[in-house]
Amino acid sequence: MLAVFLQTLPFFAMIGLGYAAARGGMFGPEATSALTKFVFYFALSAMLFRFSADLDLWAVLDWDIVSSYLLACLAVYLLATLVALARRRGMQEAAVEAQVAVIGNTGFLGIPMLVMLLGEAAIGPLLLILSVDLIVFSSLIVILITLARDGRMRPSALRSVGLGLVRNPMIVSISAGLAWSASGWTLPAPAMSFVVILGAAATPGALFAIGASLADKSAERIEVAIWLSFCKLVLHPAAVAFTMLVLIPVEPFAATVVISASALPVAGNVYILAQHYGVAPQRVSASILISTLVSVVTVPMVIAWLSGG
Repeated sequence: MLAVFLQTLPFFAMIGLGYAAARGGMFGPEATSALTKFVFYFALSAMLFRFSADLDLWAVLDWDIVSSYLLACLAVYLLATLVALARRRGMQEAAVEAQVAVIGNTGFLGIPMLVMLLGEAAIGPLLLILSVDLIVFSSLIVILITLARDGRMRPSALRSVGLGLVRNPMIVSISAGLAWSASGWTLPAPAMSFVVILGAAATPGALFAIGASLADKSAERIEVAIWLSFCKLVLHPAAVAFTMLVLIPVEPFAATVVISASALPVAGNVYILAQHYGVAPQRVSASILISTLVSVVTVPMVIAWLSGG
């Protein structure tokens, strides 16, 4: 446990550095927004393109991983939805709370940290579950909120879902990398150097941006935020462990990667969606703050348990 904690500590220390810089006034909201855009649209996209360009889609695509991960996510998603509805929060708030319960920070935190800790063999399973999060659940929250507001699914909402997917730089970069890999072409040396240099900025930039973005997060609705953080940090990885180790067994290393990724704290893009639709942004904000703080301990615990097992 201590060895794993020391390995993960630099990643969380970088998050802490970003938080301290923002709280100290050295890194304001505009700077945080600009850094996040740089990482999201450029550095992380370059990293994902480089990783996926070295993969064989048919060797990486494992429907057992996809189905077991999706089944576990849907179970926790349904539980969080039912608890929200039992509290009479309505379908819009229930959809946002369910999103908080299952969507972890795989892009900004999981891929940089787990690839470094577990090796580049972790890339394939990570890209699979990231694709499930982006394609299935990013679409699902839009559909549920639209249905709750309008009582029906408008063509404009479906168009918005489709455009959101094709414009997402993570989906675009993964798709472009896999397409390049399928072509059999070798990336020219200058282009590869460019992608490597740009992608190298993703890890420190993403971690610093996470910390800086936490500086303006508040801990309101603390009881609900604690429940949602418990769903994300405990129930979600437990459900994934059950489906992958018992219900739909997958290869042990892939299971280790996916369960570890499932233990990550709540993703920042859930807050962006909640703020965009005006549905419980403070609740999401508090959940991101609490889950990130607690994950300093829980993520190493999960990885240590899996490594020992």
